[in-house]
Amino acid sequence: MHTLIRLAAAILCVSMIGAGCASSYVVPGGPANMAMMRTTPALSKNAVTVGNAPAVIEAVPMAKFPAMIAVARVQASGYSSRSVKGYGGGAYSVVTTRDVETDGTVERIAKMPGVAGLAQLNRLLLPPNLQTEADLREAAGRVQADILVLYTFDTDFYDRNYAAPLSVVTLGLSPNKRAFVTTTATALILDARTGYVYGGAETTEKSDQAANSWTTDDAVDDTRRRTESRAFEKLVGELEKTWPMIAARYGQPTAQP
Repeated sequence: MHTLIRLAAAILCVSMIGAGCASSYVVPGGPANMAMMRTTPALSKNAVTVGNAPAVIEAVPMAKFPAMIAVARVQASGYSSRSVKGYGGGAYSVVTTRDVETDGTVERIAKMPGVAGLAQLNRLLLPPNLQTEADLREAAGRVQADILVLYTFDTDFYDRNYAAPLSVVTLGLSPNKRAFVTTTATALILDARTGYVYGGAETTEKSDQAANSWTTDDAVDDTRRRTESRAFEKLVGELEKTWPMIAARYGQPTAQP
């Protein structure tokens, strides 16, 4: 008798998913605003003064080659996923724990031509209130980095019936739907001393599966992490194409002031 009651309850719950029987997965926070990570003339440390009026000049390349590279993942302020949490308040946060970035993919950055080594920015180097990229450049300077590579993930969840990104993914959806995850990974390559932008890269990766297979939070998050991991691997591939041109141009003795 108890078995029949449990079976009837399960059937009722499946038929009433829309009424609240299904659990839900809260989508992690968003990307950092990469536009604010580019030093503006007003913020340039190369600003000079003529009389009482500031005469601002643009940031200039000052990196030495072979270059020590500091790598940091930045996300929106208050970023939190099931596996990592961003550090710092203010305009953005820094994820100091590798989540979807495999060691092998990160090591590919260290093996690029003209790279002396990699430095990781940890919480001991970062201020609690993060406002501009200058806060990260200062931290990079403490580990003698010449170049600062910043990257962020913008991950959206969709189902077939909705064009707008979902902030909450309902689990146990009917099998005639498909769920979609799209991650755009963006990177900027900055001069750690001046904020000069050497270049950037951007890639997009997508995943989809039957929506009813997302029956647990872990299943949804596994899809998110898998998609972000592939997006990061493709991003490093783009950096491998861009970096040799940067090293060839700015690594010449005449490029140094």
